[in-house]
Amino acid sequence: MTAKRRGAQLGMLAFAVLIVMGAYASVGLGINGKVPSGMLGYGLGLGGLMLAAYLVLAKWAPWADPLLLPLVTLVNGIGLVMIYRIELAGENLASAANQLMWTALGVVMFSATLIALRDHRVLQRFTYTAGFAGIALLVLPMLPFIGREINGARIWVGIGPFSIQPAEFAKLALVIFFAGYLVAKRDVLALAGRRLLFIDLPRARDLGPVLITWGISLGVLVLQKDLGSSLLLFGAFIAMLYIATQRTSWVFIGILLFVGGAFVAGQVFSHVEARFNVWLHAEDPTLYDAVGGSAQLMQGQFAMGSGGILGTGLGRGYPYKIPLSFSDFIFPSVGEELGLTGLMAILMIYALIVERGLRTALAARDPFTKLLAGGLSFILAWQIFIIVGGVTRLIPLTGLVTPFMSAGGSALLANWMLIALLVRMSDAARRPPPQAIQDEGMTQVMQR
Repeated sequence: MTAKRRGAQLGMLAFAVLIVMGAYASVGLGINGKVPSGMLGYGLGLGGLMLAAYLVLAKWAPWADPLLLPLVTLVNGIGLVMIYRIELAGENLASAANQLMWTALGVVMFSATLIALRDHRVLQRFTYTAGFAGIALLVLPMLPFIGREINGARIWVGIGPFSIQPAEFAKLALVIFFAGYLVAKRDVLALAGRRLLFIDLPRARDLGPVLITWGISLGVLVLQKDLGSSLLLFGAFIAMLYIATQRTSWVFIGILLFVGGAFVAGQVFSHVEARFNVWLHAEDPTLYDAVGGSAQLMQGQFAMGSGGILGTGLGRGYPYKIPLSFSDFIFPSVGEELGLTGLMAILMIYALIVERGLRTALAARDPFTKLLAGGLSFILAWQIFIIVGGVTRLIPLTGLVTPFMSAGGSALLANWMLIALLVRMSDAARRPPPQAIQDEGMTQVMQR
């Protein structure tokens, strides 16, 4: 059965690479009227990387979900194609070769995680260590000399020419901490206090963890000017708290706390107020022409509008006119050339990745695995919602990037590690229990 599953996975993986190569060819034909000369190199590079990831998975996680790797390969490859298309248009900061290099490093991190972490349950022993590491990573950009502020947000750490975004790795550490902490404290947190209307409120003494997490998330929002990480962190904790306790009152309290905190921050801190003004009044000519105004947001809106249902076709649009079209705004860039149909297909790929993670959580045999798999799946889904909601003006822009698609190293490495954790847990959940070996002679004695 395992051989059939692995064979089907290899076939889907090859199909995903072929789709990406077809997209590469479409970009060249759309721009220059011929197949790009470097297509074979990119194809062999991507195919070789995914074959290596497949071999590691087949060796160290043979019972893992067969869909995860092909789905991630497809969305990562589409991102490579779009970055290559924007690079051909003359955008100097876009580099498909660099993105392929980061993909290679991501596959290395994926493989190293699978090989080093034979049993994910050992992570529960490092619950508080993971929590401390996560908070330390969040604080790093605030330190002098190494912290850097880019595009108005202080979320980078730089040493010489190299820079990373620690918050991308902090989210993994904090989800591990949340899972371990909630497994230990879920019985206490599930106790009900007073009833208000139709909701059983928690006891006042149990509000401490929520208030601490809320304070940290507001600190990220105010001090680092990073609405995305703030929303991601607090949303993940509330979701995992609900999974652990099954109490909707925690969700209700979490929403009230974050909305109230964001409103107060918008009244007190100018950079938060500016973010909300851009969201609410993006069409205002004064905001459009201002530095850090709504020009980027509106250009993304124009791009998706011009793409329509089926898009202009790869290589036939103008996505390079959107500032940071290869990173923060790669989703509207894809929307212009692949249309609403292409965007819905990409969202379905993401939905399938999340669904496979949630299926792993349902199949898990222990509460720590259930919470960890559920938390990692939610944080991926939540990030996609925040990004898509931002570029479509459903919510304010946050500065997060589209997983596996946007240019950049930190997010790509962290998300490949996230997939490796889901693969490891799915292998444990799907692995059949060992069959009891009975001594034949002893059986005969017992029968007598």
